[in-house]
Amino acid sequence: MAGAALVTLAALALAAPAASQAPSAPVTPALIARGDTIFHGPGLCFACHGADAKGVVGPSLADSTWLHTTGTYSDLIRQITAGVTQAQSKGGQIMPPKGGGDITEADVKAVAAYVWSLSHPGH
Repeated sequence: MAGAALVTLAALALAAPAASQAPSAPVTPALIARGDTIFHGPGLCFACHGADAKGVVGPSLADSTWLHTTGTYSDLIRQITAGVTQAQSKGGQIMPPKGGGDITEADVKAVAAYVWSLSHPGH
């Protein structure tokens, strides 16, 4: 009985990191694809972050290093919505709210899903 409890606890402990990396809302392949389209189009994200999202003027979004957020889906939504002021910037570059693009709240969530997917391959 004690052995079974230890196995269960070990399984839960090992599962915890994977769960913490999962987005707090459903990130679907369709949402990621829509975000990709917005990132490379009306969201204007590619202008600073590059077509490959590896950074040009703005930082790379294609790795797990984050300057202004933890990289969670919900934090990415907040960051994209609010932007980065000069005072907040750790790299010296600003980002206007919504990247300066004329995108909706739903578009922001889609872009956040796309950006989240870049640093969480296989999810």
